[in-house]
Order: sequence, then structure tokens, then C-alpha cells
Amino acid sequence: MTKSSRSFAVVGLGAFGSTVAAELARFGNRVIGLDLDERRVAQMSNTLSSALIVDTTDEGALREAGIDRYDVALVAVGRDIQASILTVMNLKLLGMETLWAKASNKTHHRILVKLGVDRVILPEQEMGRHIAQMLNNPVLQDYVSLGNGYSVVNVVIPQRMDGRELASLGIGTTHDLRLLGLMRGSEFCHPTADMMLAPEDKLILLGKRAELRQFGDSL
Repeated sequence: MTKSSRSFAVVGLGAFGSTVAAELARFGNRVIGLDLDERRVAQMSNTLSSALIVDTTDEGALREAGIDRYDVALVAVGRDIQASILTVMNLKLLGMETLWAKASNKTHHRILVKLGVDRVILPEQEMGRHIAQMLNNPVLQDYVSLGNGYSVVNVVIPQRMDGRELASLGIGTTHDLRLLGLMRGSEFCHPTADMMLAPEDKLILLGKRAELRQFGDSL
């Protein structure tokens, strides 16, 4: 098997790992899924490029599975912290280029960071913050945190703003935000200041979270 331009190994095919693996495969990537649970592996066998029953705490088993031929690994083992740590160490020993891992708590998070994991994920906390943002202000439909207090958000234009000029929203003047683009239906466009807004238009904005929140409250 030759190394493709983008290939992923997902260790742990529980709810989180199997969802990530399936989405990566849907995007057209080569994805291998590994788990000790035969049932989980069988469920993903028709979705992924490959799905194997492997004890990932065993470096030899990982090497035999050909993990070193993949670009990126996600360790989605959550509850068994020891298995997660041993798997990460083995992947490091095998020279994995990019390594992400799921943490089950803050202590687990700190250990994974010390081991040199490129990105440590606390799914429940990240999803909780995401949902809180949307519940707090429904026009902020979706967002991605970029770090250092910055986020990119989708802001939905409400019905009452139909026909208003984009410039009237004060983006870049009253509000210290950058407009990256606008989605109208399935079309993406680069809007002009005199563009007339329509209900359900989605503004893609970059800015500090507090400024984005204030802008959302003003709509």
C-alpha cells in the first residue's frame, strides 16, 4: 500500500470515533478504523477503506496494521485512559506525522499535551460551548473558534431586515468585525456595501467573541 496525499487512522470506533471516521471517508479520504470490539469494527467495515480488530496498546500490532503508512491519526479512546496513553506513545514511536487525541478529563488532557499530541479534544466541553453560543443568540447559527479570542461565525439575517443595505449593519465601522462572505441559499458571494439583504442570508464574520455577541444582539 503506498502512502496517499491524505490518509487517516482512527483508533477507537465508539460514537465519537466512528462519526469522525465516517465523515472523513465521506470526504473521499483513505481511512482505516481500529478497535478491539469486533462488533464496532464490523459496523464500519463497509464505510471505511479498512477496519481492523487491533490491540493498539501493542506497538507490534499497530506496525503490522500498517499505521505508519498513514498521515494523520486520531486516538478516540476516551474512557480507558491507560489505553489512550499507550496508544499515543506507540504512534509516536512509529513516527506518526500528525496526531490528534480525545481526552476524557483535564488530567488526561494535560498528559496528552505532555506526550506531544498536536491537538487534544474535549468533545463534551467543545460541543457544550458551541451549543451555548447558539442558545444564547439564535442568529449566531454556527461558529468556529480560532484561538486568542477570535471566532468565525455564520449570522442569519432575520425577516425584519429584508431589503436593508448591508452597510447599515455597521460591519467594520460600528462593529469591529471583518465580513468574509455571504451565503444566499447554496451560493457564496463577496458582497458589496450597497447589497440588499434578504431573509435567511448568512453572513460569515470574523472577530472577537464579545464583538460578535454584541453584533448578534443588535440584529
